Amino acid sequence: MRLLMLGGTEFVGRAVTEAALGRGHEVTVFHRGRHEPPAGVASLHGDRTTAEGLAALRDGEWDVVVDTWSGSPASVRDTARLLAGRAGRYVYVSSRSVYPHPTPPGADEEAPLVEGSPDEAGEVAYPQAKRGGELAAVRAFGADRTVLVRAGLILGPYENIGRLPWWLNRAARGGDMLAPGPRDLGVQYIDCRDLAQWTMDAAQAGLGGAYNVVSPPDHATMGSLLDACVRVTGGRADLRWTDPEMILAAGIEPWQHLPVWIPPGELYDTMHRSPVTKALATGLRCRPVEETVADTWAWLRSIGGAAPQRPDRPRVGLDPETEAKVLMARRPSTPMQEDHDDAPSGISQDRS
Repeated sequence: MRLLMLGGTEFVGRAVTEAALGRGHEVTVFHRGRHEPPAGVASLHGDRTTAEGLAALRDGEWDVVVDTWSGSPASVRDTARLLAGRAGRYVYVSSRSVYPHPTPPGADEEAPLVEGSPDEAGEVAYPQAKRGGELAAVRAFGADRTVLVRAGLILGPYENIGRLPWWLNRAARGGDMLAPGPRDLGVQYIDCRDLAQWTMDAAQAGLGGAYNVVSPPDHATMGSLLDACVRVTGGRADLRWTDPEMILAAGIEPWQHLPVWIPPGELYDTMHRSPVTKALATGLRCRPVEETVADTWAWLRSIGGAAPQRPDRPRVGLDPETEAKVLMARRPSTPMQEDHDDAPSGISQDRS
């Protein structure tokens, strides 16, 4: 295929670009020139937020366009409109944030959606921006030629949000490490490379419509995730499992201060209990959490340990002082709170 990747130099876009190259596709990357794209692509420069930012795309034909844009929907509208007559299919990497919170367990792609406008050009909240982007893509290409990839939490190499990198660097620091319970709490996410491979499969198969693209519920747990982080970083951290009530009482914010983790409740059901029957039926495969963690750690070490940070996203993570206070105040262990020292060591729902 001839693929046009809008972005392609960071995180999900880079994973899609590498997946396409790995299959022998001809890839053109359209980006602002702030980061080097992978070797082997044709590179076009432009800034979609400026008046003439799409000039480099006025010529050329492609079989599929992949777009990860998270800003104002008007940028998706203008790009899709420009390419509609010269590209076969438009894949828009959206988000499960397009479903209003709270989303009940079992809600699939037919669940209600937030309001959004494809013509909104100003600053837009993340859910409305993604929904507006979906509408813009469908307006230009039609439902049959548009794939809406409603991603869940995305982890893996190249992450520029900082969630899994924070846990890895915390584990590498060693010592007693606050582990938010319950230990067997299911975690639903997608490795960026699995997302990329499914996206390539969908494009090649000529799929259309919306798909929730995230691992099945309970693909991993907080225990398996953090055990893997401890193990790959050398086993210097001792996980101290702590009940949610104590963590919340200390003013620690789920998702933000302790990335990935959300205690049981409505928000947890929304973020970590989504059905993915449709994506699994069309070939979605999810690698083990241990592989995602190990590969992300290898990538972090290759760049010196400090993950890149998107300027439009707040830094995540818990400060050492607050962590130490909670660890000092921990109640005597209950079955849920056991440290498991003998175990193997190892909201906007922004998933892109």
